[in-house]
Amino acid sequence: MATSGTAIFNLEVSEVIEEAFERCGLQSKTGYDIETARRSLNLLSLEWANRGLNFWTVEQGTASTVASTSTVTLPADTVDLIEHWIREGTGTSQNDQPLSRFSVSQYSTIPNKLTEGRPVNIYIDKQGAAPVAYLWPTPDKVYTFGYQRIRRIEDTGSVGSTNPDVPARFLPALVSGLAYNISQKYPEAFVRSTELKAEYEFQFDLAQQEDRDRASVHFVPGGYS
Repeated sequence: MATSGTAIFNLEVSEVIEEAFERCGLQSKTGYDIETARRSLNLLSLEWANRGLNFWTVEQGTASTVASTSTVTLPADTVDLIEHWIREGTGTSQNDQPLSRFSVSQYSTIPNKLTEGRPVNIYIDKQGAAPVAYLWPTPDKVYTFGYQRIRRIEDTGSVGSTNPDVPARFLPALVSGLAYNISQKYPEAFVRSTELKAEYEFQFDLAQQEDRDRASVHFVPGGYS
């Protein structure tokens, strides 16, 4: 049996919207139909950021610290940091030391936040405009601050030949989620909303289970004193 020999299937944003409307038993006929679906796609991407780690949005970044300055402003589209370290040296002689994360209460109880030295701890202040990293001790010189960050899923732009910022394996979940959101807006499709919601959760769980780190994990029981 002959096969296509390719595995490049993807959907443009316009096709995602069309498929979602069809699942609701509707057709997108007006400019407003397209605009409201595009808005729902953007809200859906924010919901997915709240659901947890989406591996395709993980990026590595670096920033240079400033002596006697404890803060580093992160890119505005940063959702959170999942790893962070201080690097000294370059090339084959570089040395990365991980930073331990402080909670807001832990950072608040530091007696002298102006103590200078090589940073060993980090607190992330999730500001509205952009998250801010507080390093402690405050850097006493220029270091390379490295991190793995979760970025926001890119916005759904103008509906044309663009593709959604999701890997192909998440397309079924994206279409299902949009169909459910559309069913909440159109009275003639509301009767399908329960079924569409169940399908959305099923497809999202399938995709999220596949989108995981497959490295071995070892759990060691803690001791008691």
